[in-house]
Amino acid sequence: MTLHVGIDVGGTFTDAVAVVDGVAVRGKAFSTKDVTTGILGALAVLQERAGMTEAAFFAAVDRFVLGNTIVTNAVDEQKFAPVGLLTTQGFRDTLRIARSARTDERDPHKMAAPPDIVERRRIIEVAERVDAHGTVLAPLTDDVIATAVDAVLAAGAEAIAVCLLWSFRNPVHEKAIGEYLDAHHPDVPYTLSSRLTPVYREYERMVTTALDAAVKPIVASHFHQLADELRGRGLRARVQIMQVHGGFLSVEETSKAPIQMFNSGPVGGVTGARLLGRQLGRRRVLTADMGGTSLDAAAIIDDEFRLLPRAEIGGLPTSLTAVDIETIGAGGGSLAWVDGRNLLRVGPHSAGSTPGPACYGKGGTRPAVTDAALVLGLINPHYYLGGTVPLYEDQARAALREHVAGPLGITEDAAAEGVYRLATSQMSNALRKITVNRGHDPREFTLVGFGGACGLFAAAIAAEAGVREVVVPRNAAVFSAHGLMHADSVFSAVRTSPWTMDQPAADLDKEFTALEERAQSWFEAEGIPEDRRELFREADVKFMGQIFEVTTRLPAGTFGEADKAALRTQFIADYEEEFGAGTAWAEADILLVNSRVRAVGRSDVQKVERVAGGEERHELSRRKVLEPLTGKRLEIDVHRGFGALGRADGPCLLEEPDTTVYVPSGATVALTDGGDFLMRLADH
Repeated sequence: MTLHVGIDVGGTFTDAVAVVDGVAVRGKAFSTKDVTTGILGALAVLQERAGMTEAAFFAAVDRFVLGNTIVTNAVDEQKFAPVGLLTTQGFRDTLRIARSARTDERDPHKMAAPPDIVERRRIIEVAERVDAHGTVLAPLTDDVIATAVDAVLAAGAEAIAVCLLWSFRNPVHEKAIGEYLDAHHPDVPYTLSSRLTPVYREYERMVTTALDAAVKPIVASHFHQLADELRGRGLRARVQIMQVHGGFLSVEETSKAPIQMFNSGPVGGVTGARLLGRQLGRRRVLTADMGGTSLDAAAIIDDEFRLLPRAEIGGLPTSLTAVDIETIGAGGGSLAWVDGRNLLRVGPHSAGSTPGPACYGKGGTRPAVTDAALVLGLINPHYYLGGTVPLYEDQARAALREHVAGPLGITEDAAAEGVYRLATSQMSNALRKITVNRGHDPREFTLVGFGGACGLFAAAIAAEAGVREVVVPRNAAVFSAHGLMHADSVFSAVRTSPWTMDQPAADLDKEFTALEERAQSWFEAEGIPEDRRELFREADVKFMGQIFEVTTRLPAGTFGEADKAALRTQFIADYEEEFGAGTAWAEADILLVNSRVRAVGRSDVQKVERVAGGEERHELSRRKVLEPLTGKRLEIDVHRGFGALGRADGPCLLEEPDTTVYVPSGATVALTDGGDFLMRLADH
């Protein structure tokens, strides 16, 4: 038996997929604050639906992959461990000075300071100095290290970040602090910037290092509990965790740099959408992952998702490379409210899983997007999550009446329609940011909409954004968990190593060779077979005199003098792809700043032959709905077991056990060869 498991922990639900000898089984459970309980709940659903005992299930698992929100939630909510920072004398206020400009706000009275990662009293300066060439100017003594560590621990630090000036050129002093901590405070987690992100730009490097140290105690406690629970149930497979750059690392590697887990769940969805786009022959794909808390959007062009070399995390610039995902607070649990100007608002606050939307009947009294969809008639209150969670329309209407309809002087139906349309507008704006704002025509893209709530909104989001083709995967509610199983193991090694075209090519090749040696060591440690290993050389390059860089891939193999022209040509092409044709400063010299090697271990993934529960007979019913795009009250077809029908015209609803798909008037829906729902919208 071959059994692979994928788990995606979201803000409201924990999604799970198991592929057992080619048969996909899916399940959901409410997420919990301790994370582990929600994961075990979702696994219990998989066990039951796979018809296996707990002991047999866990013993048979030979691949276990996880995307989670532990780090994302900690950073977004600023709820992490008290962290201390050791930095070079004279640089105590680097985090507060930041990049000077705070926000896009023009009024200085409204500008907000960046979030505090480290309290100033826990920032300790150490007397040491290394220059820009890596030469030690002022040695760091053991007494100075001991005094600084004692001071930061006395200030209440539970983890320590170490970020010294120019340590990426010469890490000797940071290594000395690490060795001292290992010897004298082995229980204190710490992060060295020279080990985590040995690149230039002091502020971004310090932010990244501080965030990583701050989440280490949280991650350690969560994964210790999870590992114990899974081992206690008989799991022997290694747990692999999705990273911010779009690949997996083992738990052991992840614990060394947990900040890399930021956005790990949404990245799984992007990976799955790339695979689906490839299967459908679509070269331009937009993703919309709408769960209970947020919507995550990304663009895939020519089978590649965009990677950001300086990703923003929690409103802070970092030196991490991350999949470019646009996130807004608009999900099924997003709360609707009326602001002080008497205007309707949706989000960013969410009802979460507890108490959840008012219609859950779990104590929630404020209306959420799910409440609006229920009042509109788009959701069957007796078939939510396959009928396992009852919904209460009277409580949804009461919440809308008190918090939206009453204050605005409108009916409950009008309030529900307004909430739906405003949420749709906000989500379509996220798609515009990654298409129109970057010079892409949305009409050239196919939207892949997934997440438990997206089936109700995908067509409306696409119509408003100008997209004319929508695919909702059959397993949309657990698609990110499914996508996690199709991602590769990825390791990235980077180093700041300035190089110009007038320098020998051998100097640059030497830098890449050293990074590739680290990558090969990682391949060996992870046990990745030779035939599934790939190495890519990349560089962050800019025109001389510019501030920021563009990432460019170098030719494969040894870099020689004859490859310089190809590197320049590729950089100019990448530059104009990013900023537009003709924008390259073609006559200027170029500067290569960072050398990077990406090591990819291709996954051995099971092919899904069929989906359990997907062979049900077609059932047709009728239901009255208030169609939000037309404002008309209609009685429309509701299809259950749509796979047995294969094609229908809108308006209609497709009911799956864990999601519902709304097909608006003028649209058509058909089943793809892979069993997914393909909608084509009417031209307007």
